[in-house]
Amino acid sequence: MLENQFAHIVALIKDARNTALKNVNSALINLYWNIGEHIHNKVNNAEWGQSVVKQLAEFLSKQEPNLKGFSDKNLWRMKQFYENYKDFPKLSPLVREISWTNNLIILSRTKSIEEQEFYLKICKRENYSSRELERQINTSFFERSISGNIKLSAVLREMHQDIESNFKDSYVFEFLNLPEPHNESDLQKSLILQMKNFILELGKDFLFISEEYKIQVGKSDFYIDLLFYHRGLQCLVAFELKVDKFKPEHLGQLNFYLEALDRDVKKVNENPSIGILLCKDKDNEVVEYALSRSLSPTLVSEYKTQLPDKKLLQQKIHELFK
Repeated sequence: MLENQFAHIVALIKDARNTALKNVNSALINLYWNIGEHIHNKVNNAEWGQSVVKQLAEFLSKQEPNLKGFSDKNLWRMKQFYENYKDFPKLSPLVREISWTNNLIILSRTKSIEEQEFYLKICKRENYSSRELERQINTSFFERSISGNIKLSAVLREMHQDIESNFKDSYVFEFLNLPEPHNESDLQKSLILQMKNFILELGKDFLFISEEYKIQVGKSDFYIDLLFYHRGLQCLVAFELKVDKFKPEHLGQLNFYLEALDRDVKKVNENPSIGILLCKDKDNEVVEYALSRSLSPTLVSEYKTQLPDKKLLQQKIHELFK
């Protein structure tokens, strides 16, 4: 059909537009980097001081009145930007692949080069807006990733060696405003209503399929709490929600659902389904014992309904690496 041929042209236009925008952004970051380097060299050689940089900003404003973003404050930011990354050449390509606004957020909100590298990589991979990036920093994504101890079945680890980059040990759902206590139905309904924020916390490779997804085995019907598809892993991902502490018997139900999905729902070109047991709390040792002989690709994570205490997480990281 002609419409299919036309759609292909539309796709070509969109790809070209995205490429052009990336090139423009990269050129802009290069410009800021070069200006920052120039100011750094002048200041370090005692040729320029604060007043000279202010004079530069005023000169640029007079010469190019329509030029925005070159106030003395922003010029000093460019200097700081260059100085922060000049000794880390492997990060140089990353800073050019995200927006200047996101670069400034990472520069101002992080305390170490390791944290900056983490957010640069995740920002590029997930294509975060500035608001989304702020949210991840506010929820201590870096600290949770470093201090987390994600529990995976041996089968899941063998299937996907980089699996830990796709899932988390702990998920934060501060956006739900759930009462305490709450039941599984409350949690499920709230997550569905806040699906955009839920996907942001999970990762943008997750595509939502359905809640209460029905599977039929024999003459009985069963319902999976939440069913997703993961584009990167190319598999179905089943979520089972538990508002209490993890119990080993929870895995039996999830394993049954995965078997049914793989036999009756999974397509031939797709990888085996993955199951996530999302609990309010868990004892890591109990989880480890429960998963040690599991033959299903499963993992157990916990969820929090309030923002984590950043200071406690940083203290935990300090204890891990001292």
